[in-house]
Amino acid sequence: MSEPSPPTRRRRGRLLRSGAALAVLLALACYLTVQYLTGSKGEPKCRVVSGKGDGVSYEFTAEQAVNAATISAVGTNRGLPERAVTIALATALQESALRNISHGDRDSLGLFQQRPSQGWGTEKQILDPTYAAGEFYDHLGKVRDYAQLPLTVAAQRVQRSGYPDAYAKHEPDATLLAAALTGRAAATFTCEGRPDMRPGGPNAVRAALVRDFGRVAFQETAAEVGATPSASPTGTSGSAGPRTVIVPVPKAAVGGDGGAAGERRRGWALAHWAVANSSALHVERVSYAGRVWTAGRTQSEWRTDNSGTRNSGAAGDTGDAGTAGNSTGEVRIVTGQ
Repeated sequence: MSEPSPPTRRRRGRLLRSGAALAVLLALACYLTVQYLTGSKGEPKCRVVSGKGDGVSYEFTAEQAVNAATISAVGTNRGLPERAVTIALATALQESALRNISHGDRDSLGLFQQRPSQGWGTEKQILDPTYAAGEFYDHLGKVRDYAQLPLTVAAQRVQRSGYPDAYAKHEPDATLLAAALTGRAAATFTCEGRPDMRPGGPNAVRAALVRDFGRVAFQETAAEVGATPSASPTGTSGSAGPRTVIVPVPKAAVGGDGGAAGERRRGWALAHWAVANSSALHVERVSYAGRVWTAGRTQSEWRTDNSGTRNSGAAGDTGDAGTAGNSTGEVRIVTGQ
């Protein structure tokens, strides 16, 4: 039999290419259909905006949000200035992109790429974000006048990196994160808050609070970080429905920062921490000082809390401490389990 003529060969090639393209289109259509039917939107995203109203923002993942919140909580609980938190966050952004990675240059590990061989701790300790953040702050505290130094200089004196100028490029994003997570910039930190598959619920929230903020802040965990059952969809009360964890705002921070302004700042630090952990802990709603964040709402922004209490004003940052919705003395965290 004679070989196919060149035109026949070309037609066959076109048919094969058309068939392959059609298969790709069908596969894409199936994927999009599954995503639509299951409601999956990929990895949950978080966003922090400037409290100055200048439109500056930074977007990141839920995993990065949890780690950033832990770094900030450890610094806040130690009574360190916001500048220390900014330096720590910029360092972790450079070293690990705020991911708790189990690899790195030589034996470097974790958020800050700390090395067991250099005395930073065991591998298990370094891979604990709370421990790693504490170690970073311990070393930063030994840097004389670190708060007055350029950020990249302060970070380098702790890290002793081969790229000493690399930290500077992360300062703008770290500054936004620190302002929100220390509570200075109210209602500026949001997440989509789609729960992942890890265990969550009130007990997990209480354990995470103690983990990040320490037992000094929440000595009587069961009493001070209370949990009350909310009405379930059937109208009954019980563990099957959402549950509310009521977190009292500490009256005074370690090292001072008292008064009403200090209380609000600590409250917003707790509220933003809860939003940052929303996916991991199955948090559906966080309310504080007349504002409320709800998972899955449009852009998941903070809104005025109209849950049956008198609102004090458009900003919602101050209010009647005698009403639950506007109280600056407690943060309410509603979980889905």
